[in-house]
Amino acid sequence: MKEEVRLMKGNEAIAHAAIRYGCDGYFGYPITPQSEVLETLEELMPWETTGMVVLQAESEVAAINMVYGGAASGKAVMTSSSSPGVSLKQEGISYIAAASLPALILNVMRGGPGLGTIQPSQADYFQATKGGGHGDYHLIVLAPSTVQEMVDFVGLGFDLAFKYCNPAMILADGIVGQMMEKVVLPEQRPRRTDEEIRKQCPWAANGRADGRKRNVITSLELESSRMEIINHELQARYKQIEENETRWEEIDVEGADYLIVAFGSIARICAKAKEMAAEKGIKVGIVRPITLWPFPTKAIEEAAKGKKGILCVELNAGQMIEDVRLAVHDSLPVEHFGRLGGIIPSPDEVLEALEKKIIK
Repeated sequence: MKEEVRLMKGNEAIAHAAIRYGCDGYFGYPITPQSEVLETLEELMPWETTGMVVLQAESEVAAINMVYGGAASGKAVMTSSSSPGVSLKQEGISYIAAASLPALILNVMRGGPGLGTIQPSQADYFQATKGGGHGDYHLIVLAPSTVQEMVDFVGLGFDLAFKYCNPAMILADGIVGQMMEKVVLPEQRPRRTDEEIRKQCPWAANGRADGRKRNVITSLELESSRMEIINHELQARYKQIEENETRWEEIDVEGADYLIVAFGSIARICAKAKEMAAEKGIKVGIVRPITLWPFPTKAIEEAAKGKKGILCVELNAGQMIEDVRLAVHDSLPVEHFGRLGGIIPSPDEVLEALEKKIIK
């Protein structure tokens, strides 16, 4: 398949991108608002064209453990779900991180807590960026704001996962998952052969290229001193990721008096609010974190210099604002504006919040 321009939903784009990346397997379970990922894969039947395995598991817990097994074999495997479904996957995600395995997880967030609503939310920020499961671990977390980024982040997520032997998450929200936009689909990547996997992933449990004893993949270590060594190795890797893989976007930051920090679809609403502010003579810049972990701390610290205040806009009660405040060291006012329960703010509401909370 050559590069192709299509009009599609964000969830549909994820499915197409997974096939074109050369994904070996998808294991999932339906939950709104991301069910179209599995439905699109079933419609496209990639097992007949690329050999990709597509399986609806009996539960979210089963799906993530299938990912664990596929990843342990060096395969490019992924799953997708939405907020309460990702909560069920947390134990397996922690196992995958502890075993230093590459995998891709998509979370199309919905409102909570509990079963909540099927409407959009960004309230899984803490769960994704602070290690929602047990233990000291991190996921590489990518936050798309367009359907095109949903496509692009499949390849980027897999590439980063394999580069660092660490699971990656695409943390989208229901707006991006359900809205339709024009996208450019990449050319088809060939799936790797078993021989290529053995060479590229010598740690995999599917046998060794030199014919020696099979590798054993586990997250269990009964010897405390060895477990501490493993944790130190993980922390060293996380530091390397922080140094090399932080991503963000800046819009008119230079010369602005105020900053808005927002991620995902809400950054697009904030861009319109910024235009409306300019019509009133208010100079506003935007910083959009693309990697939520590693968080662009230094970029926000630099962007904040000379500014009068920062407004964090999120579809939650205030989660990313903690990282923004840490970045600026209380050097200027940082306030939060968000809507809860699946309510999406308008650009007028964002501008009003900026004027009342920051400009005053």
